Amino acid sequence: MAVHRPDLRRRPRHGPRAVVRDYATRRTIVTTIGGRAVRIGNCSGFYGDRLQAAREMVEGGPIDVLTGDYLAELTMLILWKARQKDPATGYAKTFLTQMEHVLGTCLDRGIRIVSNAGGLNPAGLAAELGTLAERLGLHPRIAYVDGDDLVGRLDDLQAAGHSLAHLDTGRKLADAGVSPVSANAYLGAWGITEALRADADVVVTGRVTDASVVVGPAAWWHGWTREDDQIHDKIAGAMAAGHVIECGPQATGGNYAFFEEVTDRRYPGFPIAEVDADGSSVITKHDDTGGLVSAGTVTAQLLYEIGEPAYLGPDAVAHFDTIELTEQGPHRVRISGTRGSAPTDQLKVALNYEGGYRNTMTLVLTGTRIEEKAAWAQQQLSELLGGRDRFAEFDAQLLRFDHPDAETNAEATAHLRVTVKDADRRKVGRAFSNTVMELALGGYPGFHTTTPPSAESAYGVYWPALVPASEVAHRVTLPDGSVRAIPHSTVTASVPAPAAPTLPAALDGPTRRVPLGTIAGARSGDKGGNANIGVWARTADAYTWLRGYLTAERMRELIPEAAELEIRRFDLPNLSAVNFVIVGILGAGVASATRPDPQAKGLGEYLRSRSADIPESLLRG
Repeated sequence: MAVHRPDLRRRPRHGPRAVVRDYATRRTIVTTIGGRAVRIGNCSGFYGDRLQAAREMVEGGPIDVLTGDYLAELTMLILWKARQKDPATGYAKTFLTQMEHVLGTCLDRGIRIVSNAGGLNPAGLAAELGTLAERLGLHPRIAYVDGDDLVGRLDDLQAAGHSLAHLDTGRKLADAGVSPVSANAYLGAWGITEALRADADVVVTGRVTDASVVVGPAAWWHGWTREDDQIHDKIAGAMAAGHVIECGPQATGGNYAFFEEVTDRRYPGFPIAEVDADGSSVITKHDDTGGLVSAGTVTAQLLYEIGEPAYLGPDAVAHFDTIELTEQGPHRVRISGTRGSAPTDQLKVALNYEGGYRNTMTLVLTGTRIEEKAAWAQQQLSELLGGRDRFAEFDAQLLRFDHPDAETNAEATAHLRVTVKDADRRKVGRAFSNTVMELALGGYPGFHTTTPPSAESAYGVYWPALVPASEVAHRVTLPDGSVRAIPHSTVTASVPAPAAPTLPAALDGPTRRVPLGTIAGARSGDKGGNANIGVWARTADAYTWLRGYLTAERMRELIPEAAELEIRRFDLPNLSAVNFVIVGILGAGVASATRPDPQAKGLGEYLRSRSADIPESLLRG
């Protein structure tokens, strides 16, 4: 690719320079001593996020690195489907649109660009970026990171004794009798760092961890090496910053439980992490943008989609229960104290396979005797379809929105949501939805549906597993076309099991029955087939009460659909929070789940709506 040589005087100055030796890679590195924090701005939280965010981030104020996170478990399946139609694709096409907006400006200002938009085809995206740049008359130095794609090696890995057992069920992949269409190991940050050290202007990757797009630039900017005695703490701090900004405006007031605190209701500005040389950071946003950066908004995002406090990564384990937050001023929250430890010798692998076909029809029930009407509809439907057991899965859920003597027709309705799944697409296509419509004149009174008869759609199943890091070839292709192998961490350790929490004594005094959300915030999300709910309090007394009240058993009472499921509970006292993982509540993941909220985005708000007997002393003021 052609080389772009911007005016070096316009590149950001890092500080006094020094030369160090990285013994892991046997390379001499020009680094900085005492330099300022690197300002890393994120412009995407998912594939399909706000297109204008890249331009707003670049033009809204100073940044050194522009990052974007486009990949999720479901995204990999979406990209695989796109690649079936056009083998040259398999990457996030919206990234190219954003680059058309900002690439020239980034080159002029010395802003580096790092993104995982490469998806299943980082080399293809790098080539398309080159074509785009040529059309724009630009000459960026482009690098890409790959080696994460294992789908073509699964048989060999299993033959070598690697079972690729499901992380939650323990079931071996071979026993499932399926053929994954995607299998991607989560790579770390050092390939990105190597590309930036080779003076790449743009680095695109495949499946790296979400935080790696922040850790990599931080390591480059500050000259971190693996031989540093404090490297795991530094990486852990950058991982925390990366986890906060990876989902864009969720860190700046979006999806925030106490949204009354967000007084600037303009669309939130996307977040910036100012990462210091020791890994600590300040989370902020550009001036004159909407939203809010506070200890609360940062806490909420730290709790999003995590499990135990030991947050595993390929380069370090970040211990989220050591994180300390300090508000330094308006829209500035400092993250410090994050301790890190050596990573394990395993990498997580996200596999997806085709599950078959599904279809859903929603029947509307109105007025009185809702449960009787729903039972009759299911009985008739089973008869007309030839029995529920004709399908691989038949799921019927009665969703109650009705209440007595409703003032409007809509407020008197409930929904019977019927979903069928099968490998035979004919069974679950129009044959199913047309049969549902046969109840129109011969079923319960008031029958109608929310949609006309619908066609079937394919769905996928997510399968999380582990593979030895030694089996994964982490590579970076540099702007000059040379390829470098990136070694995995040579220092590894197991992660100790979290200690059992000691619950505080109950607070004395009178109580009042009010929604739990009166004093507690929550953020929830999906982790494959599991859901997490992070719950936090805003005062020390409220947290003391919350820790004692919100046990796993109480969670089963408050969320009845989790009554028979495994619930894991973890304390994060530095964040005044407890985190719960509800195992299996989302089935086999978002692409397959039949519950109305398949990514558990609203589960935390549902929990906050549940009534609790809260001490009146916590409700005063």
